Amino acid sequence: MVTSNRQDVDASTQSTTQRAYLALRDAILSGDIAPGEKLKVETLKNTYSTGASPVREALSLLTSDQLVERRDQRGFRVAQASKEQFEEILNLRCKLEDLAIRTSFEKGSKEWEDRLVLSHHHMCRAYQEPAHVFEQYHKAFHMALINACDSPILLRFCDQLYSLNVRYRNLAGKSADYAKRDVAEEHNHIFQAAIERDADRASEQLASHYRTTGLYLVNLLTMP
Repeated sequence: MVTSNRQDVDASTQSTTQRAYLALRDAILSGDIAPGEKLKVETLKNTYSTGASPVREALSLLTSDQLVERRDQRGFRVAQASKEQFEEILNLRCKLEDLAIRTSFEKGSKEWEDRLVLSHHHMCRAYQEPAHVFEQYHKAFHMALINACDSPILLRFCDQLYSLNVRYRNLAGKSADYAKRDVAEEHNHIFQAAIERDADRASEQLASHYRTTGLYLVNLLTMP
């Protein structure tokens, strides 16, 4: 009975930590908590109606995700956004996804192609949905492009880079000119190249899609 009770407590703690982690992660990625903002445990536990331990554990997980920085004896803060970090993320995404998409096109079955078509369809229908809803379908489409590469480690890296880039995309969205961007058309170009299994064109369209985000960040990033 003692073991069972302990397991129940552990599961409950894990669930609480996971909820705090996901809530904080979403707030950071969306920009609701700004780059460089201090993260005080006491404030966060009240905001998310949880204990101090789950908050600290969530902050440690976010530190591993490179979304939060631990400041020695001064606590935690949201990781700064910078032109240099965006460019590093951009370069890594372009290189790794070039490899992943080429391998996917070589190994992708008819079933993979059907899933890609469906993911694009769902994303197109979600353009007018709330941002958090669209984001789910947007990520599903981008990962569907490369998930036939049969390399779990490569896919994990691509997934992590996608998440790191989300807050830069949301930051770019604050630019007065961002509304002029035709994201749907950019996705259509990528999709058409993928359906034709034109690896060179798909890789080029992906890189252009990612670099376009940077054009709206020039005057918005905090320089280190």
